[in-house]
Amino acid sequence: MRAPDTAQDAVIVDAVRSPVGRGHAEKGVFRDVHPADLLGQCYQGVLARAGADPLAIDNVITGCANQIAEQSSGIARSAWLQKGLPATTGATTVDIRCGSGQQAAHFATSSIRAGIDRAVIAAGVEHMGRNGFRVNQGSQEQWGRAFTAELHSRYGLVSQGEAAERLADAYRISRAEMDEFSALSHQRAAAAARDGHLGREIHPIDADGVKVDADQGIRPGSTPEALAALKPVFARDGKVTAGNSSQISDGAAAVLLTSAQFARDTGLRPRARVVDQVVLGVDPVEMLTGPIAATRRILERNGMSISDIDAIEINEAFASVVLAWQREFRPDMDRVNSWGGAIAIGHPLGATGARLLTTVVNRLEITDSRFGLVTICCGGGLGTAMLIERL
Repeated sequence: MRAPDTAQDAVIVDAVRSPVGRGHAEKGVFRDVHPADLLGQCYQGVLARAGADPLAIDNVITGCANQIAEQSSGIARSAWLQKGLPATTGATTVDIRCGSGQQAAHFATSSIRAGIDRAVIAAGVEHMGRNGFRVNQGSQEQWGRAFTAELHSRYGLVSQGEAAERLADAYRISRAEMDEFSALSHQRAAAAARDGHLGREIHPIDADGVKVDADQGIRPGSTPEALAALKPVFARDGKVTAGNSSQISDGAAAVLLTSAQFARDTGLRPRARVVDQVVLGVDPVEMLTGPIAATRRILERNGMSISDIDAIEINEAFASVVLAWQREFRPDMDRVNSWGGAIAIGHPLGATGARLLTTVVNRLEITDSRFGLVTICCGGGLGTAMLIERL
């Protein structure tokens, strides 16, 4: 493990997220909020909470999975400028699918450690109600469709839902296990909301004059029995349903990282430091095993075991992703997604990585713990992991 608190360590000063809304054209609380506005309000929120001078921010790096339509043309920059923030700040939008918000934090950390930047906001945004999974398909020219067909032919690619079914089969995960885990996600999220834990990390959003300060997708009354009544989505006799998969959502999050030296010089109070980070590839067909490989690598590289990690956030893209990961590492599941996950809260693709970092920092503080891990599976066969230490 790297020596702590060197001058060029990347530290997390503060982090906020929006409430997560349903990605629904009629029922979503953010249906009329432009994604740049959603993101821009989170920029403002993290600056205000940290007490940071916007002029001191060297760069903003924002994850966004579907950079088209309202999320095109460099949303990291347009959201910053829309809120009247300094034009001298650089901006980059990144995409590694579901891990985009986490990769934004990886890039920010690398830039700070290299001495290139002193203060960076790593963020993420996705408005799936207006820019859903298939938003790119209608814009592809013939050469784009041909290229995609060749890629699928070369690897025999399947959808993420089919990959989730394969993962459940490979690890002998039953439908009942998946539904039980999914109900628990809702119950944990409802308890965390009731106890004020989720409110601690949420920056309220002005949605056309209406203050939104709570997640929309949590169903406190969710039970395994109710989830068992849902039909499979990806295979006639399958196990994956809408109830044991992540929700289609709208949301944003923002994390302020600086060098340890810059924080000291400017009187900012770091909450955690980044210990290590990983992005790697796995079989693009199986695809959802990324968190297993990424977790294994980051633990081995730092001479740690899963029992050393106090707070773990693994994205609940599908229940089978978390349960397969559980079978590999056998962690104390009370330490895993203990405030619920994407099955209950939602999964706004590009924002999720930054949201999970926000959550894990708060969990470490609430439980007076030391180490946190965030890991995500990404479309195309990628896995991310970030290890942090509370300060």
